[in-house]
Amino acid sequence: MADRKRKNTKKTKDLDPVFLTRFDRYLLGQGVDYKVYEKMGAHPAKLDGKKGMHFAVWAPHAKAVSIVCDRNNWDPKANYMLPLEKSGVYEGFIPDMGFGETYKYAILTKNDKILYKADPYGFSCEFRPGTASRTADIDGFHWHDKKWMEERAQGVTFEKPMAIYECHLGSWRKGDHENGRSGFLNYREYGEMLASYCNEMGYTHVELMGIAEYPFDGSWGYQVTGYYAPTSRYGDPKDFMTLVDTLHKAKIGVILDWVPAHFPKDAHGLADFDGEPLYEYANPLLGEHPEWGTKCFDYSKNEVKNFMIGNALYWYDEYHVDGLRVDAVASMLYLDYGRRDGQWVPNKYGGNGNLDNIEFFKHLNSIIRGRKDGTIIIAEESTAWPKITAAPEDDGLGFTYKWNMGWMHDFLDYMKLDPYFRKDNHNKMTFGMSYATSEKYILVLSHDEVVHLKCSMINKMPGYEVDKFANLKCGYLFMFGHAGKKLLFMGQDFGQAHEWDESVELSWNEAEQPLNKNLQNFMKDLLHMYQKYPAMYMLDDSYRGFEWINADDNSRSIFSFIRKDDTGKKNLLFVINLTPMERADYCVGAPVKGKYTLIFDENGAVTSESDKQRIYNSEKLECDKMPYRINYPLRPYGCAVFRFDYK
Repeated sequence: MADRKRKNTKKTKDLDPVFLTRFDRYLLGQGVDYKVYEKMGAHPAKLDGKKGMHFAVWAPHAKAVSIVCDRNNWDPKANYMLPLEKSGVYEGFIPDMGFGETYKYAILTKNDKILYKADPYGFSCEFRPGTASRTADIDGFHWHDKKWMEERAQGVTFEKPMAIYECHLGSWRKGDHENGRSGFLNYREYGEMLASYCNEMGYTHVELMGIAEYPFDGSWGYQVTGYYAPTSRYGDPKDFMTLVDTLHKAKIGVILDWVPAHFPKDAHGLADFDGEPLYEYANPLLGEHPEWGTKCFDYSKNEVKNFMIGNALYWYDEYHVDGLRVDAVASMLYLDYGRRDGQWVPNKYGGNGNLDNIEFFKHLNSIIRGRKDGTIIIAEESTAWPKITAAPEDDGLGFTYKWNMGWMHDFLDYMKLDPYFRKDNHNKMTFGMSYATSEKYILVLSHDEVVHLKCSMINKMPGYEVDKFANLKCGYLFMFGHAGKKLLFMGQDFGQAHEWDESVELSWNEAEQPLNKNLQNFMKDLLHMYQKYPAMYMLDDSYRGFEWINADDNSRSIFSFIRKDDTGKKNLLFVINLTPMERADYCVGAPVKGKYTLIFDENGAVTSESDKQRIYNSEKLECDKMPYRINYPLRPYGCAVFRFDYK
């Protein structure tokens, strides 16, 4: 305790012994305390035989810091915290304080202004519009997912199916409006319902939007004020653990949206935390995001890196989440992202790459790769920045997967066209395979594509209502046949008509309408077929897994290709007709002689009492530069998937 300095003033009277050791503070200062949340924030402790709550906060520019809460009538003079030498960390102790109590830090700035801040490391927060932190117990939860965790660690993610259901809990299902909960259900209820729905449909993962605490519903959770707190909208931390545990027991993986790029300017949040820029850059050309009106993290500071790296690991370790989807990666990589000339500062080499953020990603992703426990991290990166998923030792950023935004834009541009014009845009659907192995990709049709007057997925499709559904089914089959893992946003699998609105529940009543139900059943069959056949996912990152039969049939807007794995068995031949024209005389090239069993068409899975009714024997006639062919009459917006073996 020799490094502790205590003044004989009223401010420091009865302050507590140092809980954070010199070594704890050293690790924080070096940015390598990967369990930093175990010491920072609020934790139960004992002092002189008396139980209470210990607090620690980083505020190096403050003149003084105190704890304010119900116990001291929110008096900033009642419980001053002890500054720990040279670390910028303050700590304090309040006897008898337990779990479920609200608190903030009262920070006296150099200008003698008092700021009331929520705890950056707080495990829980008040339900909005309250902004205080809440002490919470995250220890002692009884997990039931040991088998899931063991199997996850043993597998290779790239060789597994991944069909992700992106979900915003608050608008997926609504409850009543009792007890001031604004119609939200509890995490536990959501877990049970999501597990049932995803298992029935055939999804492998759920990606949850807006879990870390945020003040404004309309931000969807992308303007975070409580990075360590599952939002109180749906319950407490152990309720959220139950959701994850429930999904794992149902063999559904859990991915969270994670926002390390920026944070809002709300008075109780991280902005100007101790009266000066702390978590953000001091230079407004670096620290302000002009498009979003938010602050940008300053990853040149070790304590900031430690805060966010520790946060990522916190969700993996304490909540057993399987992956993080990192929002707005492009905005972090480019110094000039969303900025005009004169609004940004070049790096020391004169370029536009943000060197601090590049190093942050390499550091974080090296740790995640080194865990070897099956956890993943996904980049939402919208540019052609190289080596997003390459290993850091190969000068890559080290992400597990990258959202394929280029494929998404091309796909939607094509699918929105009147079929008459598709022949002139055929390459929009084929171009994606030219770079499909340059990264480890996820094909995404996310929430961003069905908001802000972009139309719902079904209403992007051309034609009469029946044509819209036929178009969308063909598009989904193309997506699931294409190389890459998959993601669909909620409501897209049954063709919800209106755009997504976070304030209202999905239109589940629409799912019972005939065309919607037909689409939903089609998607159910497609998702289960995807999981059943390794050819659809095992070689996503290798050209061995995909082969065009005819990529150039633009005059008829027909696409045909093969998906395969390394076994030679149960290969799949896809044919998709993206026009309302019938092709009664259609023939498709076939690579080998033998039987081709129709397993899927525009109505979904093809089943019959006799396999003979769906077996097509190839003919020894060259077609599509293949030595054999299959005669298969294509209906308007017709499609077919055949199973076959290489001899």
